[in-house]
Amino acid sequence: MKRMLCLLVCLLVHGATVYAQSGISGQVLDAQTKEPLSGVSIHVKQALSGTQTNPDGSFSLAAATPTDTVVYFFVGYKQKAVAVANHQRLVLLQPSSNLLHQVVVSASREAQVRTDAPVAISAISKEVLLETKPTSLEQVLNKVSGVYMVNLGNEQHTMAIRQPIGYKSLFLYLEDGIPIRTGGNFNHNALIEINMASLKTIEVIRGPASSLYGSEAIGGAINFITQAPSQVFTARLQAEASDRGYRRTDFSVSNTIGKLGIYVAGYYATQRNGIIEHSDFDKLALTLRTDYALSDRTKLVSTASLIDYETEQTGGLDSKRFYAKEYSSLHTFTYRKVNAFRLRSTLEHDWDQTNSTRVTAFYRNNSIGQNPFYAIRNNAANPLIAKGEINEDAFQSFGLLAQHRKSFSFLNAQLIGGLSADYSPAAYVAEEIAIDRDDAGKYIQYAKSDVLLTNYEAQLLNTAAYAQFELNPVNRLKALAAIRYDRLDFDFNNHLEPGAFSGAPDERNGFNSLTPKLGLTYDLGKGMGLYGNYSAGFTPPQISELYRGVQVPTLKPASYYNHEAGGWISFAQATGYLDLSVYQLDGQNEIVSVRLDDGSYENQNAGKTRHRGVEYTLRYQPAEAIAFRFSGTNARHTYLDFVERGIDFSGKEMATAPRFISNTELTYKPAFVSGLRMSLEWQHLGKYFLDPANTERYSGYDLLNARLGYSISGFEVWINMLNLTNQLYATTADKYAYGHSYRQGSPRTTHIGIAYNFSAKAN
Repeated sequence: MKRMLCLLVCLLVHGATVYAQSGISGQVLDAQTKEPLSGVSIHVKQALSGTQTNPDGSFSLAAATPTDTVVYFFVGYKQKAVAVANHQRLVLLQPSSNLLHQVVVSASREAQVRTDAPVAISAISKEVLLETKPTSLEQVLNKVSGVYMVNLGNEQHTMAIRQPIGYKSLFLYLEDGIPIRTGGNFNHNALIEINMASLKTIEVIRGPASSLYGSEAIGGAINFITQAPSQVFTARLQAEASDRGYRRTDFSVSNTIGKLGIYVAGYYATQRNGIIEHSDFDKLALTLRTDYALSDRTKLVSTASLIDYETEQTGGLDSKRFYAKEYSSLHTFTYRKVNAFRLRSTLEHDWDQTNSTRVTAFYRNNSIGQNPFYAIRNNAANPLIAKGEINEDAFQSFGLLAQHRKSFSFLNAQLIGGLSADYSPAAYVAEEIAIDRDDAGKYIQYAKSDVLLTNYEAQLLNTAAYAQFELNPVNRLKALAAIRYDRLDFDFNNHLEPGAFSGAPDERNGFNSLTPKLGLTYDLGKGMGLYGNYSAGFTPPQISELYRGVQVPTLKPASYYNHEAGGWISFAQATGYLDLSVYQLDGQNEIVSVRLDDGSYENQNAGKTRHRGVEYTLRYQPAEAIAFRFSGTNARHTYLDFVERGIDFSGKEMATAPRFISNTELTYKPAFVSGLRMSLEWQHLGKYFLDPANTERYSGYDLLNARLGYSISGFEVWINMLNLTNQLYATTADKYAYGHSYRQGSPRTTHIGIAYNFSAKAN
């Protein structure tokens, strides 16, 4: 009997010991996107043991008792502690609002904490995208200090980052680190080709980024990062409508099955009977991404994007119609059509903890067809007729980018090197049309005239090699040195004879540049730090600038030299954050449009320009439910050396260059109503000169936008009221030989929407 009791006690004790030391396992995911998080630090408080998550977010701990607490920590996310007794297999981490821990990838093509990057860089989070519900990208990009994206209607746009409002190739747009268009064939409307429904985050680098990304990254580079597949099944469907004729439907579906993750997202948007005549548009955007884990160290990521877009074009309003709020259009048949397909496949391999390689192959097929309003020229002798054109610009691209990262044990050093090649055959055709006008001046119909204005083919070859070296020479100090060599070769073949509108002879032309960068960051401790950098950039003449409407190509590449310093400070127990950047950007041979005696325009090199400014962002969260943000920039853009038609404008401010731009936002998420959010946003654009002589100004504008949303049990409803006070404003104003032109902003517009989000629970 005693032996039986002893045996029973031993079994109970052994069983309790086994239970007490039983392990736990699970998967750590992003709470918003359900992406797996790799490299999350996990430790058990009481046992002082720990581990890290695998590439698929999975982990296991061999020993933990029910009274233990498991703590999860990952840079860029809120720390989370869970009692073992309450532990579930699926662990969701919320992204952190503390910008000191913000992780970016665009500064070096590798993930790093924002405060380690000696550049002015900002990230627009998934949370901001979901809460703003942008119908066009300027609604989120203009929240970033130093950025003014101009809304030209129906997702058409242009950009101003450390530059005046303009249409030149001074900005680089990327998707997952790959330029969405080939170098040498810039289009200021390129962001029409972005699928907003597929975005995870947007990163904005302000200032030259040519040492990493090459030409055109002068005023800034914007990287649109695609959503990765979720680890569990997720789906989203939403519908939206406005009182101005806008309709849109979005969808996304994602899951991971075994080693294969799939993400599909897209939207269809349409505009009918908008505020101005002949302003309808349709856009279909689709994205497919697949992530396949070949092994624990190797992954193949592939993305395909398709854009099918068509819009009627209206142009701006003259002074009389703008101030009278008469939103009629003189144009009844002008249009723009965009078809874009992009495919990229990236093989990622981590050799060990100190070596990793990324190789990307990509393909583009793009065409833009237009009957552009801005190409119409009236007949001085007969006001009832005019001339215009129908044109198409098309290209294909075949490219390869390879990058390797090597980390060293001494001084925490790291070397990143890469090679890239982009071969892009392009063609441009423009045919003259004869246009009839009515007595009111409207352009009512057109007929083809069988006159070819432009007809050429060109082979563009972009090649580059770059290297970036980082190290910590002393404690808290990080130094960076980078250099890149770029070459752009044109092989131009003109199908028209000399003397034609575009009569430049066949030729081979090449441009090259060596662009360096030096940067430092210093961690002062207690949430404070400083950075500084010197960087250079260049942009060659674009193919259309060199050859369209030209008999003899004469343009030179433009070069830019940037000096920059800044810093950041966290205060009020990390509930407040301030970052600041001060820069001077000097340009040489900047390409500008110069008005000729006959009223037409010609591209010329402008001599020297100078761009000086200060950019700043203040965030403060005095309570859990309240968040405040103020983003601003003060800048001055001047000609140092510029002569137009014999008039010297040296020392004058550049046209369409606001001195002050700001965006302020107050957000309230009351704890007593879970899922409710309210925000009020104030967009301010300061006054600017309309001409290089600085004789006339546009006064700028102030807009208020209000947003209200509510989420419960997977459902979400929202109301966005844009231009709440119904202000009359122009997104951009210009002065031409014939008068003034104002791109009218939308009057008060109300958007309402509903969405349903589904997320399966982990097994």
